[in-house]
Amino acid sequence: MPTYVYACKDCGHGLEVVQSFTDEALTVCPECQGALRKKFNSVGVVFKGSGFYRNDSRSTTSSSTPAAADTKASAPAPAAAPVSASASASASA
Repeated sequence: MPTYVYACKDCGHGLEVVQSFTDEALTVCPECQGALRKKFNSVGVVFKGSGFYRNDSRSTTSSSTPAAADTKASAPAPAAAPVSASASASASA
């Protein structure tokens, strides 16, 4: 059953109540008999395991990376020096 948080509009008293989804919301403050309002909090969901985060299913390079930020990809690579047959034969010996 969920826990609901209420706050009094008149005195500011706060309380947490465990209620079923079918229970009626509280409307009267137990301290001053003023009007209560339900406060909404963030949902307590925890994602465990792989596949929930952006980097879990993507490679290290992504196409969604802006081209302006990636200056190495936009610059042409320098041309490799030609290798002569005699140089490659002497390197393997």
